Order: sequence, then structure tokens, then C-alpha cells
Amino acid sequence: MVVGLESWTLARPELFLAAAAMLLLIYGVVRGEVATPFVSVTTSVVLLVTAVLLFAPYREGTAFASLFIVDRLTATMKAMVLVGAAVAVLMSRSYFEQAKAWRFEYPVLVALATLGMMLMISANDLMSLYVGLELQSLALYVIAAFQRDSLRSTEAGVKYFVLGSVASGMLLFGASLIYGFCGGTAFVQIARALLDGKAAEFGVVVGLVFVVAGLAFKVSAVPFHMWTPDVYEGAPTPVTALFAVAPKIAAISLMVSVLMGPFKPLFLQWQQIIVVAAVLSMALGAFAALRQQNIKRLMAYSSIGNVGYVLLGLASGSEKGIQSIVFYLAIYLVMTLGVFATILMMKRRGVMVESVSDLAGLAKSQPMMAFAMLLFMFSLAGIPPLAGFWGKLYIFIAAVEAKLYIPAVLGVLASVVASYYYLRIVKVMYFDETADALDNTPFGVYRVVAFVAAILVTLFSLAPQPLSLIAAAAAKGLFP
Repeated sequence: MVVGLESWTLARPELFLAAAAMLLLIYGVVRGEVATPFVSVTTSVVLLVTAVLLFAPYREGTAFASLFIVDRLTATMKAMVLVGAAVAVLMSRSYFEQAKAWRFEYPVLVALATLGMMLMISANDLMSLYVGLELQSLALYVIAAFQRDSLRSTEAGVKYFVLGSVASGMLLFGASLIYGFCGGTAFVQIARALLDGKAAEFGVVVGLVFVVAGLAFKVSAVPFHMWTPDVYEGAPTPVTALFAVAPKIAAISLMVSVLMGPFKPLFLQWQQIIVVAAVLSMALGAFAALRQQNIKRLMAYSSIGNVGYVLLGLASGSEKGIQSIVFYLAIYLVMTLGVFATILMMKRRGVMVESVSDLAGLAKSQPMMAFAMLLFMFSLAGIPPLAGFWGKLYIFIAAVEAKLYIPAVLGVLASVVASYYYLRIVKVMYFDETADALDNTPFGVYRVVAFVAAILVTLFSLAPQPLSLIAAAAAKGLFP
């Protein structure tokens, strides 16, 4: 295979990130632990520079013998992943320093995981899909158990590794079936084979089911969600923040590319699977979180519910549905990072606390922090006119236009039920009394992230049109 200059140009952001990660790793090994502050800050800068390289200059096309594709949708999703990863690294330093677990390997692992996510998003072949997926997963398994002296962190890493390995095996088995029946692994070859009549073959459908199951695990959709609450609760909080945004966005983007690309001829078959997964995810996310007292575990079930809404947009199979997904994920990214920045500020006498009841009296002791959390909770609940409301509205409109009336109604009902536990947090902050208030966190990264997230949620709420136009431009990549 001869690789031309065009291929290297299209993959410039990935090549830059890979080279930077390798150089930072070598620098950390040579300099030792004193290199950790420099490596962490530089990694965040590198991730943001990589996001700029996606659009300066912006180019589209396929590379490396069509193993790799770049279009407006992939570029937009990569930008969200890179921003989420960069912010997660910035929020990690203070936490791990306090836990005496801050080492230069952590930001390098995040950079390598992000590289895997970018390769996933741009995958145009089942082989490149799997390589990107495993590069991301192997780094994330280590990150989940990074706090080695913590039993909870180690347990989270083991659970994630074991269940993730099963999911990867399922995806690989499905990919092998598809290769056997379609005669190729390239998305173009698969699409051509399906259009030529291979769609009627039972083995292709079985292979697709296994591939969707493997991807559903990565987005923590029901019934492949079982790892999410335990891993979210057990992993270090900055790691949980990373898991909640970047890998989820990358996996959803991959699922959209796979199902709306080569497997579009099997739309009626996979639509049924996605609708069921969407409804079950929305329902579980709404009801299972009602009794949760740990706020990280609550956010895990919230993320499962949010994945349900996104899958409902995918099930519509329309351009408006994909547009609603991009729009929703951008808002979800900002809201989630803001919530976890606030959770990281929850300390009492210098010790991290994670219970919902620990937020009691926050409105009196730290009114700005409480107001930011109120914005995030109201937006996650979908209360108009906040940004989360517009995101859910676009999803439900796309579902109704696709005649998915019952799933859309069930989604609205699930959103109403979920509002209870979001509003419960607001009630605890503003109306519950406490004799032992949370520490007043000094100005730092957490406050900056929470403040910027609150500003962005406000802007998206007052003027959703610019973000909607960006989402519409990204969705057009799948509907030329």
C-alpha cells in the first residue's frame, strides 16, 4: 500500500497528537516525577492545539487506502472529544496531588486514549475501527485503576477491564461474521455487498447485532450498562469526568458512522434494536437514579438516560436526527464538565465528599457555586428555556418526524421522572440546613471550569441557533 502526501495531510491532527504523546512520555521517563507538572499542562495544550489543527486548514477525504475518513461530522466530534479530554486533564492535577498519586503517566495515557478515540471516529473500515477502539480502551482501563492505593479505584479498573474485554470480543466476532458474508472489511465494500443482496443473509444481521452490542457497551446503553455505576463511583473523580464525556462522544460518533454508513441498507433491522435500547436506557436512567445518594453514581445513571435520548435521535435515521445528536452532545459535554467541576469542589475539612446530602446549605455558604449547579441541574432536567431543553426538544422532534411516536412519548415521560432527582439536588442546596458546610474552595481550575460551563449553558439557552447551525453542517456529511 503506497501512502501519498494527501493521506498524511488528512491525518495531521492524529499524527501531531501521537508524536506529542511519545515525546512527552520520553521526557517524563528521562526527567522522572519532576516532569509531571510540565507534562500535564503541555498535554492539555497539545490536545487543544490538535483541535485547532482539525479546522486550520479544514480538508475532507479518505486516507490510507480508505481506512481513514475525514468529513465535517468526524471533525466536529473530534473537537468535542479533544476539548473534553483537555479539561479533564486540567481538573486532575489537584485531585491526584492530594491523593499523592500524581504521576506523568496519567496525562500521557489520556492523550493516547484520546488518539484512539479520534481514530475510532474517523474509522472507515472494521479493522481501523477495532484498532482505534482498543487503543482507547487499553489506556482507559489503566486510568480507571490509576489510584493504585485505593481499593475502589482498583475494583473499578478490574470491572471495566473484564466487561470491556467481553464487549470487544463480541464486536470482533460480529466483525468477522460481516467480513465472511460481505467479503470485505471496508465500509464501502460492506455497503456495496448489502446493496447487491447480501442484506437478506441471516449471518450479516447476526454480525451486525454483535457489532451493535459491542458499541452499546462503550456508550453504556441498556442492557450493556452494568459497568457504568460501579466504575463511575469507584474511579477517581477526574477520571469519571473523562469517562462521562470523551469516550461516550467518540463511541456515539462511531455508532452513527457505522449504522448510517455501510449498514444504512439494513436500517429497518437495526432501527428496532436501537429503539429498544433507547427506551430501556431512558427508563433505567430515570428510575434507577431516584434512590441514589452518591452523586457520582447518580451521574452514572443520568449518563445512561442521556445516551437513551441520543439513541432515539439515531433511530430516526434522518438528517435532522443526526443534527439533534451533535447538538445534544455539545450541550451534554458542557453540562457534564460543569457538574464534575462542582463535584470536585465538594470538600469538608479538606476531604472529598460525594453524597447528595453533603450539598445541604450550599446556597448560603457558596451562593455562586450553588447557582452554577442549579443551572446544570435545570438544564439536565430539560427545563425550558435552558440548553438541555432545546437538546431534548430537537431529539423528540426528529423522532416524531420519523413516526417514532411511542418512543418519543416514553422519552418525554422518562425526562419528567428524571427531573425529580435533578431537582432534589437543587432542593438540598437551597432548602436543607446543615451545621457543617462544605469548604470554601479557593479560586482555581475547578471554579474556572464551572464558571465557563455556566456561561456556555446560558449562551446556548438564550441563542441555540449558532450551535444548531454547526450541528446541521456536521450532519450534512452523512447526507450528501
